[in-house]
Amino acid sequence: MKRAPHVQTRRHEMPFGAQLTPQGVRFRVWAPGCDAVGLCIEDAQHAPALPMAPCGDGWFERVVAQARAGTRYRFEMNGGLRVPDPASRFNPDDVHGASEVIDAAAFDWQDVNWRGRRWDEAVVYELHVGTFSAAGTFDGVTERLDYLVGLGVTAIELMPVADFPGARSWGYDGVLPFAPDSRYGRPEELKRLVQTAHAKGLMVLLDVVYNHFGPEGNYLHVYAKPFFSERHHTPWGAAINFDGPGSRTVREFFIHNALYWLEEYRFDGLRLDAVHAILDDSEPHILTELAERVHAFMDPERRVHLVLENDANEARYLGHGHYAAQWNDDIHHALHVLCSGETDGYYADYADAPLRHLGRCLAEGFAYQGEASLYRNRTARGEPSTQLAPQAFVTFLQCHDQVGNRAFGERIGHIAPAPAVRAAAAVYLLAPGIPMLFMGEEFAAATPFRFFCDFGDDLREAVTQGRRREFEKFTRFADPAAQAAIPDPNRVETFLASRLDWDSLRDGAHADWLAYYRQLLQLRREVIVPRLPGTGGHAAAFEVSAAGGLRVEWRLGDGSTLRLLANVSGDPIGATAPSGTLVFATPAANAGPGRLAPWSVVWTLDDRDAGP
Repeated sequence: MKRAPHVQTRRHEMPFGAQLTPQGVRFRVWAPGCDAVGLCIEDAQHAPALPMAPCGDGWFERVVAQARAGTRYRFEMNGGLRVPDPASRFNPDDVHGASEVIDAAAFDWQDVNWRGRRWDEAVVYELHVGTFSAAGTFDGVTERLDYLVGLGVTAIELMPVADFPGARSWGYDGVLPFAPDSRYGRPEELKRLVQTAHAKGLMVLLDVVYNHFGPEGNYLHVYAKPFFSERHHTPWGAAINFDGPGSRTVREFFIHNALYWLEEYRFDGLRLDAVHAILDDSEPHILTELAERVHAFMDPERRVHLVLENDANEARYLGHGHYAAQWNDDIHHALHVLCSGETDGYYADYADAPLRHLGRCLAEGFAYQGEASLYRNRTARGEPSTQLAPQAFVTFLQCHDQVGNRAFGERIGHIAPAPAVRAAAAVYLLAPGIPMLFMGEEFAAATPFRFFCDFGDDLREAVTQGRRREFEKFTRFADPAAQAAIPDPNRVETFLASRLDWDSLRDGAHADWLAYYRQLLQLRREVIVPRLPGTGGHAAAFEVSAAGGLRVEWRLGDGSTLRLLANVSGDPIGATAPSGTLVFATPAANAGPGRLAPWSVVWTLDDRDAGP
């Protein structure tokens, strides 16, 4: 049957895994620790493994004419252990089960005219597929896309979907990085989510993990030890080998993973998790090579955005056509300290002058640009970032980490007064940086977002106890009884408690929050975003004007001047309103002549120097 001219098929060609060819299915695996590798076709009902031909350098290959889409298969290593394909496109029976051959060209893409959106238009909505909807599936997300469009976001970011062990997970313990987890749906359902989002004008970004594999279901250490480094280590164990013997194949594995999601699934970008734990002493660094390969491979007419999470605040990777932006934890931490008053843990680095840290983030990018971090034993953290445009920083008040890594998964609205949270939202949603919401934030979700997982018996108890030990240093959890009250991440109830309660939007208070966020995002779309193109580095300045007073001024790309005046404190302060046309002010911001009420925000815009 001929395909309609508006329909496209997309399949990423890879040097490993199962690939349909005119001769049948080609199976290929890298197993440098094996003398012999066999192919086990599951339909053969316990038939002996088919020998795979060695191809040199640890590669083994076999073409099976009778195999087809839907065929289940495993690899048998040295006549013993049978394992799934590390490059499996789908594992319907979880990470220990057989892999399934997928015909990537079978999905008829109908978004041929989609070229993505400019990065400066991005308003990102981070969500966890399993808890975003009652169904906990890709289709469950698809059903709520109209709601997200109405909210005013322009991009959704999926927390990792790569196959993880068990029925529930945040996704950062995935072990089959090419296979969407079967609990969320089949590959075609994920593709349908992306395609439907595009039809509604939404970008779709994917969170990927290239710094480690999860502890259960990772068989690579058995037959492909060069995947891991003997010299480097991460908080999660052995580091990925990006710079030692055999690292060329390892680098290709992850580079192709990035290309695969972008080409075969049409994602509009990737967020690379915790790249400070990607340890590479070679040149070019894997982050540089990956970005260069992605941008060289993609259609130049298509907009693809790469984003980093990098605790080291290494500005060197941002801009220059490499990475569009970085999650800015600094701005979150400063806002959190101002709203909640908490100064435990890493918040200690912001406790001395949270308002100054916030101002520096808004005007210059990072709060830490080489200064000593008290939390990190006074070691220097960060690089200068003033030269970068504001859009090189993803700003947020909540995210999965900052909510879920709390003992009980409390959201900011559970621990800070509502006026403070509203003021913080008005700051970060209208500032020139790229704002990111965490699912449910927009209606002040009452549900927590807790850490949850579903490991097998060998790991279950160790993970539970390890989670509780993490909080021993906090005064409130010094007592063992208090630690025991921390939710067990392996219990299904911990997961179910984290699901969004959409019925709560019938409540007037939650509906009011949603209306507030919609108002701010509409103002951003209509007033701020059109002026962002061309905004460069060194475009802003800030001043801490009183105990809780902050002024920031930006020169935008069209020549206009955007001004912020904020009182991020619980007391009124003396302040003169900034010049320009009023864009937004929190209700009752005026506390009398020359006075700004507690938790008040005023935005103005001056067009006098703007172009035509």
